[in-house]
Amino acid sequence: MANNIARLIWLFLMLLSFTWGCTESAPESTIRLGLAIAPTNLDPRLATDAPSARVNRLLYSRLVDFAEDATPIPALATWEALTPIHYRFHLTEPRPTFPNGAQLTAKDVQETYTSLLDPKTVSPHRGLFQNISRMHTLSESTIDFFLLHPDPLFPSYLVIGILPANLIEINHPFHENPVGSGPFLFHQRPDASRLILKRRKDAQLIEFVKVLNPTVRTLKLLAGEIHLLQNDLPPELVTYLAENPSISFQHKQGSKFAYIGFNHQDPIVGQNLVRKAIAHAINRGQIIQYALGGRAQLAQALFPPSHWVGASQLEGYPYDPARARELLHQAGFTSERSPTLIYKTSTDPFRLRLATIIQEQLQQVGIHMSIHSHDWGTFYGDIKAGHFQMYSLAWVGLKTPDIFRHAFHSESVPPLGVNRGRYTDPLTDDLIVEAEGTSQTNQQQRIYRSLQARLLDTLPYLPLWYEENVALSTTAIRGYTVRTDGNFDGLLDIQWTSSTTHPQLARQADP
Repeated sequence: MANNIARLIWLFLMLLSFTWGCTESAPESTIRLGLAIAPTNLDPRLATDAPSARVNRLLYSRLVDFAEDATPIPALATWEALTPIHYRFHLTEPRPTFPNGAQLTAKDVQETYTSLLDPKTVSPHRGLFQNISRMHTLSESTIDFFLLHPDPLFPSYLVIGILPANLIEINHPFHENPVGSGPFLFHQRPDASRLILKRRKDAQLIEFVKVLNPTVRTLKLLAGEIHLLQNDLPPELVTYLAENPSISFQHKQGSKFAYIGFNHQDPIVGQNLVRKAIAHAINRGQIIQYALGGRAQLAQALFPPSHWVGASQLEGYPYDPARARELLHQAGFTSERSPTLIYKTSTDPFRLRLATIIQEQLQQVGIHMSIHSHDWGTFYGDIKAGHFQMYSLAWVGLKTPDIFRHAFHSESVPPLGVNRGRYTDPLTDDLIVEAEGTSQTNQQQRIYRSLQARLLDTLPYLPLWYEENVALSTTAIRGYTVRTDGNFDGLLDIQWTSSTTHPQLARQADP
């Protein structure tokens, strides 16, 4: 396998040598990050995809951030709970500035959240802030939030980037021309596949380049056309690059939660016995070892054990084909009458490979599974519309336990939430409401851990694993650090070194 990859790399590098320099590019000292998916919306009120959220984090400042265990910590502001429904936020000095030199004020905070709550903005995040009754600006650096009902998690929701009030008032197109007070400025967007930011402290340019095909992304890294890749590569390419002495390799355990979702209104997977049989039939440890190259950690719940509500005591479903067959028998299935399922996934080659492995493992216990793959837009549209029996996806960047209501409460069926599998369980609803109404952190922690045990027993999702974050870079740069949450915060410290030798000639792959 390694030799085949090396030959392919070498061949493509030779082809690249004929087209070197034919495309318009930013200055040589620009640091280029290759992405599988380009950011689609640079307005933090509207963005939902991970690339957009990660880029917006660089462009805008926010009131609150998160520690490693996902507890809320001050970013722009400190806060105090004057009553269970009255929070006061104090902007810390020195306050950051917008590109025109104006300091960010409490008015900008109020206008940002007022516009987010305005139905005309059509923000997908609006539902999270429906508990805000009103806001009141006391001074340039102090703002009060009043709630309709107590919510001890409220500060952790205030992570939306703050926009300048004067531009909100004139409906400035932030989605394509962002204006924020973060550590980076919007510099240029030459086309839909390229975005260039300028770092404020030293004017270093960072270019985000969309390269859909992972092999081509790898080749461009080796050729020096891009300088950094993070995630979204199949394991064999990660291994190949990690073993290349000219490539710097970093990895860190991540919190990206991969899972299999079920349609609970389906007559087959709507049965808990069948879902548990599927759970016992899939050898997650083997998939992690051989298909993921060991770069993942078994998951039993949405949040990893390191999260403040993480439930490390959960045992999950060990690989046990005999138990899977027994559960199928209890559900009324036999060798003459075996279940037939449809598994939906994207056309990504690696996701198709995982689907094929799962298909083979289910076949061994008597479950016939057909794979339906679609382009990303069609696939994701089907999932959002509830048109599936089984599917596989991943949650990226989960921080706060409000996701439990959003994804699993019986009232959160789309469009009111993302309970796409139409999961309904009265005990789950009760635990969610109880946790939300509790003001003591230790009590919340206990209830949320009980909730996660209930979810593991009833399986709205089958937890698979937490995928590791990897970063691969050329010798042209230094100082980048990969983060647990997969954000691009390492770009704050990344540095351009120099390149005196044509990178393609300096780093040709050994055939």
